[in-house]
Amino acid sequence: MNGKLVRTSSALLAIAVAAVFLFLRDEEPALRYYHNEGKVFGTYYNIRYEASSDLHDSITAALRAFDNSLSMFNPHSVLSAVNANRDTLADAFFEEMWAEAKRVYALSQGAFDITVAPLVNFWGFGTKNEPAPDRTQTEQAIDSLRDFVGFEKVQLLNRRVVKTDPRVMLDAGAVAKGQACDVTAAVLARNGCGNYLVDIGGEVVCRGQNAQGGKWRVGITKPNINNEGAQQDLQQILAVSGICMATSGNYRNYYYAGNERRSHTIDPRTGYPVQHSLLSATVVSSSCMRADALATACMVLGAEEALQMIDRAGDAACYLIIAQDTALTVLTSPNWDETLQK
Repeated sequence: MNGKLVRTSSALLAIAVAAVFLFLRDEEPALRYYHNEGKVFGTYYNIRYEASSDLHDSITAALRAFDNSLSMFNPHSVLSAVNANRDTLADAFFEEMWAEAKRVYALSQGAFDITVAPLVNFWGFGTKNEPAPDRTQTEQAIDSLRDFVGFEKVQLLNRRVVKTDPRVMLDAGAVAKGQACDVTAAVLARNGCGNYLVDIGGEVVCRGQNAQGGKWRVGITKPNINNEGAQQDLQQILAVSGICMATSGNYRNYYYAGNERRSHTIDPRTGYPVQHSLLSATVVSSSCMRADALATACMVLGAEEALQMIDRAGDAACYLIIAQDTALTVLTSPNWDETLQK
């Protein structure tokens, strides 16, 4: 009799445990793909990810914190305080940006330089919205501005930027979108997301697979060399996963002064807008911030020197679109296809 009671109790206990397990399993939120979009840093973001809940609040909070660090258009940011010579301490975002900017400055032999801000403002592409200079004032002004442009004129000591001249100003625009992609991807990863694509102004970080179970599809814009109409055609569509990619180009942000076409890409070594046939540089690297900086450096250097720099980098590959008469030519680094397959 006692044996029957024990067996009955054991069976009832097993049924109860199984019922609790099934109840708990049913309570687990189901995974699904979310799509968040909005505007940040004067551009747009599109983020797709698989999660058990919408993470948009966490994403926007991280982007606000990032904006408060590195935005040139936010008067209360750390970067704005540095440029205004207000006493301020660098935060983690700023220190991370500084370290990468210093590495790419050395790697590009000065073609990438975050102290380029006074020159960017002079040519009418910066935050001050200054009028475009005419030829008679240009040479003398450039010579003067170059006295306080150069990474060697600033240091980061004990979380403070120390300048050799108070007129030195920093421009993080060539790394900010890429770094923001990395920051957003980190938010998703911390929340357990293994499948996501982050796109901020065309800079991309993606992992895992899309909602259809395949690789993410990312387009490289085809430059419009006739300067007419919208830049909507794609040069190539890539099927990728596990990459950080950034594109820089001279085919959108420019103006004409007489017959002279002035690009927003300024060579910090000469002080002048670049004048060469490279229209677009897409770079894949170990972080989107690094890819962003390297893509800008490519646009300053031109195709031949860009390929040499990418080779020296050791953790990057590039896809370059060049204007050749009325046609477009594509050059890639030798490791481009291999890098996309990783």
